[in-house]
Amino acid sequence: MTATRETMTARLLTVEEARAAVLGSVEGPLEVELIETTAGLRRVLARPVHAATDLPPWDNSAMDGYAVRAADVAAASEDAPARLRVVGEVAAGEAPTMRVEAGRAVRIATGAPVPTGADAVVPVELTTPLDDAGRPSGPRGRDATGPLPAGCLVHAPAGRGASIRRRGDDLTAGSVLVPAGSELTPASIAVMAGAGVGSIAVHRRVRVAVLATGDEIRAAGEPLGPAGIPDANGPGLAALVEDAGAEALRLGIARDDLAEVTSRLLAAVAVADVVIVSGGVSVGPYDVVRSAFAAIGSVDLWRVAVQPGKPFAFGLARRTDGRRPVALFGLPGNPVSSFVTFELFVRPAIRRLAGRTDLFRPIDRCTLTEGVAKSHGRRAFLRVIAERDGSGSPVRDQAGRVRARLAGGQGSHVLSALAAADGLAVVPEEAQAAEPGTEYPLWWLDR
Repeated sequence: MTATRETMTARLLTVEEARAAVLGSVEGPLEVELIETTAGLRRVLARPVHAATDLPPWDNSAMDGYAVRAADVAAASEDAPARLRVVGEVAAGEAPTMRVEAGRAVRIATGAPVPTGADAVVPVELTTPLDDAGRPSGPRGRDATGPLPAGCLVHAPAGRGASIRRRGDDLTAGSVLVPAGSELTPASIAVMAGAGVGSIAVHRRVRVAVLATGDEIRAAGEPLGPAGIPDANGPGLAALVEDAGAEALRLGIARDDLAEVTSRLLAAVAVADVVIVSGGVSVGPYDVVRSAFAAIGSVDLWRVAVQPGKPFAFGLARRTDGRRPVALFGLPGNPVSSFVTFELFVRPAIRRLAGRTDLFRPIDRCTLTEGVAKSHGRRAFLRVIAERDGSGSPVRDQAGRVRARLAGGQGSHVLSALAAADGLAVVPEEAQAAEPGTEYPLWWLDR
């Protein structure tokens, strides 16, 4: 770390200082493992993936119709159709055994290999089937099913290459399909599988243990009694962990007891790469998380100049078996503060461990339609809702800035505003208030 512990605790850290300290301490990415391509959704590639074959692997038909020689149909028209003899057919999944000679045609299905000698495909809609006597045996443009006709009329010309997908037109063997560091999507799974890639090297999924603390906290659905409140942080943080592509290990709720919290942390450190504890990181008489962190590792920083979310602890627990240290995050007990500090510090750390190169959310611009007060000297992350047009697209002004309104009350306990928000408007430390019409950075949330 670049700053001493005394320096960091003497004042509020900026977001950038705290983030740099966290990311500078997180050793990533995690180990590499080989998995089947079909199991790769949302995993992060450790090595680039190359196409194992050309795609398409051979010239094939883009249409149901007839494989022909372009020269034979060059003069075809409605009034004077070309007359061809049908000498066979080829279906998708089979190799053609016949050759298309002058005056001949082969019925062909979409995706089937183009037979030797053919250099164009005429869609069935532009043909009429003929019987052995050369008479129409069905209506013009019927679907290409049923008995193979003896011949066909072609009512329009087809140039060389018409309705043919050329070998390697999409991808060539050896070309890079997906670069290392990419999180795999359904489309990337499809392109890798389509290019013949059966297995891929990915980073091990990050394991994140989540523990809520507080004598007053009750699991959702349990009786609250005279002074209990439902646990929002545990389920919410576990969901954020999984949304970030990691595996959430749910540790439940611990009492505000140093021995209990320490015991739970020791168990978590044995199996997790990251441990998140919500609550107990402030300076109250029952806030024991920082002491528990110190008992199993170190506390390297706390208190960041953000609103909400000033109480924040980070440390490392080093393991005796030589495995990489476990990152310890102590987040505020108020649920909105917990969410914001996760976004700022935990999510980028998870992405680094996972092997991602894009650690942070993309930043847009917005103006607010209403103002709200904030704490001077702290960077505010306001929960906002973008105005949208009838198609659902954000409404932007002439400068390209999104028009946004407050999602509701901005207190650190107001979960309803957090649930309604689709973005965070970022108001700088020096401002006393967020002003309507002023431009602010906008972080889009996954909605």
